[in-house]
Amino acid sequence: MTHTWRTLAVTTAATVAAGSGAGGASWATYRLLMAQAQAARSMIGRDSAKPPEADGVYTAGCTAPEPWRSGARADIHLMIFGDSTAAGVGCRSPEEVPGVRIARSLAEVSGRRIRLSTKAISGATSKGLAGQVDAMFVAGPPPDVAVILVGANDVTKKHSVLRSADRLRRAVERLHAAGSVVVVGTCPYLGAVAAIPQPLRTVVHSWSIRLARAQASATRAAGGSAVRMGDLLARDFRSAPEVLFSADGFHPSAAGYELVARHLLPAILRELDLPVPVSAMRTSSVMD
Repeated sequence: MTHTWRTLAVTTAATVAAGSGAGGASWATYRLLMAQAQAARSMIGRDSAKPPEADGVYTAGCTAPEPWRSGARADIHLMIFGDSTAAGVGCRSPEEVPGVRIARSLAEVSGRRIRLSTKAISGATSKGLAGQVDAMFVAGPPPDVAVILVGANDVTKKHSVLRSADRLRRAVERLHAAGSVVVVGTCPYLGAVAAIPQPLRTVVHSWSIRLARAQASATRAAGGSAVRMGDLLARDFRSAPEVLFSADGFHPSAAGYELVARHLLPAILRELDLPVPVSAMRTSSVMD
């Protein structure tokens, strides 16, 4: 069992046991949740594969991106921050990566040259956002558009909801102050992950909802736009897990990432004052 899942189980057991007030029940709860964390860990596994390389300049209809070089031209610079979902863990080809899907859609809608850069790191929590933003400032000017996907690891590592949301707020504030428009995909609802057994899944689901709500408030306060990924994706992922989850049972599949990108796109287009296609409007749900 990894440290992450053990920590989650111990914290959950302590929380539930404290409410029960009974020593026998506390021990039984602890053993049950520890066993369930072990089961979740063995079922989900760990995808250690590096996400496909996807950065470059995308134009409408291009078969492959142009490599970015100093002095090259781009009309819109799109940068992706966050965790393994933002990086595209579970994707088998660059075309499946959510950042690529967004970059291609932006190129098609706007007719402009879109530069895609990825700062997201697999396994990152909200604690890692500060370092990713630091790396962006070191590398060059801020992007025109910053997309952040983070939160699931904060839940499984049982980080404080308030602290995680505040770390996100600070990252959004820094990017917004630098002139970037910022779109945040809030924490997915982990109750859709069938590989996490009950009752652990119910507890994790509740924590993920709380974090998503706190993230939305923090993002708005910092000048960004928050997209309710949990509300938008949970029903589909529950109804078709064999299609929308990758082989590890935790990260999205190519079809799952397509949904993620599709739901983020309308918010990005609105922030850039670009037209939102009717097909995209049907899948949009932005926290006001």
